[in-house]
Amino acid sequence: MESASELVPFPLLQTPIEANYRACTIPYRFPSDNPRKATPTEIAWVDLFLNSIPSFKQRAETDPTVTDAPFRAQKFAERYAEILEDFKKDPESHGGPPDCILLCRIREQILRELGFRDIFKKVKDEENAKAISLFGDVVSLNDAIGDGGKRLENLVRGIFAGNIFDLGSAQLAEVFSRDGMSFLASCQNLVPRPWVIDDLETFKVKWSKKPWKKAVIFVDNSGADIILGILPFARELLRLGTQVVLAANDLPSINDVTYAELIDVIAKVTEMNFNNVDCFRFLVESDIVPNFQLKDENGKLMGVDTTNLFVANSGNDLPVIDLTRVSQELAYLASDADLVILEGMGRGIETNLYAQFKCDSLKIGMVKHPEVAQFLGGRLYDCVFKYNEVTS
Repeated sequence: MESASELVPFPLLQTPIEANYRACTIPYRFPSDNPRKATPTEIAWVDLFLNSIPSFKQRAETDPTVTDAPFRAQKFAERYAEILEDFKKDPESHGGPPDCILLCRIREQILRELGFRDIFKKVKDEENAKAISLFGDVVSLNDAIGDGGKRLENLVRGIFAGNIFDLGSAQLAEVFSRDGMSFLASCQNLVPRPWVIDDLETFKVKWSKKPWKKAVIFVDNSGADIILGILPFARELLRLGTQVVLAANDLPSINDVTYAELIDVIAKVTEMNFNNVDCFRFLVESDIVPNFQLKDENGKLMGVDTTNLFVANSGNDLPVIDLTRVSQELAYLASDADLVILEGMGRGIETNLYAQFKCDSLKIGMVKHPEVAQFLGGRLYDCVFKYNEVTS
């Protein structure tokens, strides 16, 4: 289920979209492959999703909002595993051949059909609370760095460190359930540069010129990712005079932050009060463009004015994204942006790594699947910082 309003292409995609855009980065098969036989890449990715089933089942079993949750969680595990095994036997079954979008969509559909709306809600709420308590310290540490280039690199490292909080990765889900995760330790323990894709120095040069009027950031996970990674980075853009649009999922998927949750998070880290969340709804029928500004007259984000900070519902309901299908409200807000940022492995690496835009773009995320590391020729937990500048 996606946003009820009609979804439209993201307006900054290079046109013609049909010739220039492919959502999924890693090809699971090629035209020359036998359509009735699963390729080695398809089998590897199906196995990856099979290996993630136990962690999803465990979360679903303890969902307090669902009657007979253990029984329904078992049904989810059996049904999803059966479909995944079917793909190995016949890749054209169940709407295939499979790609990362289809594999994610089927998983979410099964969970929702069984009554599971947000099996990661408890851990998201807990991690948001922890991250909010650290937000001021993280921002102060960044502000204490006098050199602009070094401060930017520290902010980027914070995004990578926060992006580790990804419970869609079976290995990270296991580590998190056993040991938890430390944001500051993660910052210090990132793989050394150069990263597998490392355009940071080029980005620093452009950043120093304060060039962008409006940036759209597709955000990823709850907790440290959004609060200690993206929000300090967005705050720095605001200080440079850039308008910032944060685009978040319509519906819950894994531990990704949703539109409604992001509004709540920002309300908690700024000196402001919201009276009506529904005022952010895009009213197409009446041609009313609402005020998406996240502020009241005294609204601040650690001393930075939030007049130019906006939140949009992306219309998406998966941990990956097809940019030919976004909400009309996001399309409206993004139409005059000159920087697009796709953050996280799902939105910026597994999908859209090679997406071409009419403006500058940045894809930033951590590599958390061995299959992705192999495709990129990098290391597990390597970092991607892919910057493309468009000259007018």
